[in-house]
Amino acid sequence: MKKTYKIEVDCANCANLMEEAARKIPGVADATVNFMTLKMKVEFAEGADPGEVMAEVLRACRKVEPDCEIYYE
Repeated sequence: MKKTYKIEVDCANCANLMEEAARKIPGVADATVNFMTLKMKVEFAEGADPGEVMAEVLRACRKVEPDCEIYYE
């Protein structure tokens, strides 16, 4: 399953770091962050709960940029 989320990120480098961090989260098959459109596309692994996975993705992204926000609810 693939979903697109609105994301707030301040710079292109942070967007790349967030993309890398998201890909390391269990339940994420693939993730891309587009800084220009402020969108994050996430492909979930089979059987993953998107709500639980996105909470972990947000936690990982906030380690890169503490004030980032991902609108997944």
